[in-house]
Amino acid sequence: MKEAIIYCYLVLSPLKGVLEKVPFIGLRLSRYNEWGEYMSISARVDEILSRLVQNDHSKNDYFTVIKELVDRRKQDGQVWQEHIDTVYTMLLDEIMTNNAAPQTAVKFGTSGWRGLLGKDIFVRSISFVTAAIIELYMAVDHEPDLIPLLGVRSLAEARRRGCVVGFDNRFGGEALAAAVIDVLADAEFTVHYAGESTTGVLSAAVLELTAAFSINLTPSHNPLEYGGYKYNAADAGPAASELTARITDSARKIIAADTSPLVALEKNPPLPAKRTDVLPFDSLATWKSLVRKNRGRHGLDYDEIVRHFENNPEIVVVVDSVHGASRLHIADLLKQTTSGRLIHLRGVADVTFGGVAPEPSSANMRGVVKALQDRPERLKLGAIIDPDGDRIRFTDGAKEISMNQFGAMSYHFLHEFKGKKGMVAKTVATSNMANNLAKSFGEEIFEPRVGFKEFKPVIGKALVCFEESDGISIIGHTPEKDAYIGLLLALDMVMTVGKNLGEYLQDLERQYGACYPDRDGIRVSLQGDELLRALAMLEKYGIGAVVRVGEEEKIIREVIDIDGRKMIFGDGSWLMIRPSGTEPKVRFYVESRTPTGALHLVDAAKAMLAGVGLL
Repeated sequence: MKEAIIYCYLVLSPLKGVLEKVPFIGLRLSRYNEWGEYMSISARVDEILSRLVQNDHSKNDYFTVIKELVDRRKQDGQVWQEHIDTVYTMLLDEIMTNNAAPQTAVKFGTSGWRGLLGKDIFVRSISFVTAAIIELYMAVDHEPDLIPLLGVRSLAEARRRGCVVGFDNRFGGEALAAAVIDVLADAEFTVHYAGESTTGVLSAAVLELTAAFSINLTPSHNPLEYGGYKYNAADAGPAASELTARITDSARKIIAADTSPLVALEKNPPLPAKRTDVLPFDSLATWKSLVRKNRGRHGLDYDEIVRHFENNPEIVVVVDSVHGASRLHIADLLKQTTSGRLIHLRGVADVTFGGVAPEPSSANMRGVVKALQDRPERLKLGAIIDPDGDRIRFTDGAKEISMNQFGAMSYHFLHEFKGKKGMVAKTVATSNMANNLAKSFGEEIFEPRVGFKEFKPVIGKALVCFEESDGISIIGHTPEKDAYIGLLLALDMVMTVGKNLGEYLQDLERQYGACYPDRDGIRVSLQGDELLRALAMLEKYGIGAVVRVGEEEKIIREVIDIDGRKMIFGDGSWLMIRPSGTEPKVRFYVESRTPTGALHLVDAAKAMLAGVGLL
């Protein structure tokens, strides 16, 4: 019947203009057109499903279907949404019922464990990883070396202080949280339930609630098909490598054995809202409490900053949440301002992120730029935040400000405008603009390898900790990167200095010299030890070696090899080459002292890789 209707619709389409002029037929035809269009869409969905979906979850590629349907939604509108929802229902069944091992072995990297929803991240795998974390706390009673890493002295203390549980906007977040809570409650841990929230807010909650640890179900800025799992210990920062290595090893053993004494796993654990043994709380309220409490340390007066924004007609703020968890907080963060000068973009729920890669990028920033350019205010602040709210990038509508620049600007602002003295911390792959500032101030600089957890030795000492991949935190705040503290800092900065971010940056460049960072990467066929052996051949580029960069020959003045190889030239420009920790890729980071020099440095990095046989 369906095929016959579609056939008739296609046959009658050429006669549409004539038949619509006949009143009775025209009325019936308009209704028929709607039904025919719907049936045509259904037929196209059936064709897509027949290609990509079978009766075996393990072989089904639901996200290829979802992405194809999302593309159709972009073209034809919301008529496709119910079909997208149908495929997500199939995916939820896989998440709830998958009893296989993850397709890719569990591995905790610099920001937790990430994998494909349904294939790697599902109720059973999440439960076993949670069991592996609990085993850490069971071991603390007889392994005192774990005490400083975990921040608790006994299993009993960890159970009493409990765990903060939350998730970002990813599909299935509440169901996965239910599985985590089931394991924690079964092991007699107190559960503080945040629901959907951001990484920085959950980190603040650990400190404010004096919880033993947190579990946050998020893959950060990864595409829509990914799920993830972040574990922070009692210090509220990314877990130490010693802990994540043990979690990885223990989780793999539990999964291989396909059993655990800690997991009495139900197929459908009750959703958190229906449980009586969890403690729900307002996560953003804990964040505000922490910021207010530590005002004297970092100099940011939350209530005064928000009041100033409400009463200052010269400034407009545009924030793009890209449908992520920050959409729940932005209005409340700025106290439900009625000024009309807070514009919130992509602030509605959408687990597909509108079909874009949900990261703070120049491409995703276009909506913010357009909104700012249409506004009459003199001061303009725009920001884009990733799904779990731990990364942020800025613009003033005329110039984009990456964290390479904003982190250094934040250091200058806290040091010179707020009168806070102290060191700055940045990862080795980040711009040396902050180095120039610290040298001028007579302050120290801490420059570790990539990964926010590497800042642990200077938390409470460094005024600012930041990395080039859009993450930042400040003294007196959490040891976790947090978009909200970045937004509050930027708002205070613009209003205090009375200049847009681009203008403030120009002032600093005139005084301390300009830096022009860039980054790139290439896929390689070598991995693991083979790749490391090939990269070790770059040691020939030592101090005093000459490297051709564009039309110039530059002499290497300094080499930093704590994370790959960073080669600094006599004029302060540099290039760095390091293997990716998550992909078969080699990444390179460069920084020039001239506007066009970065491209030449990228070419020089590629030439070096070609010289050791990686291109």
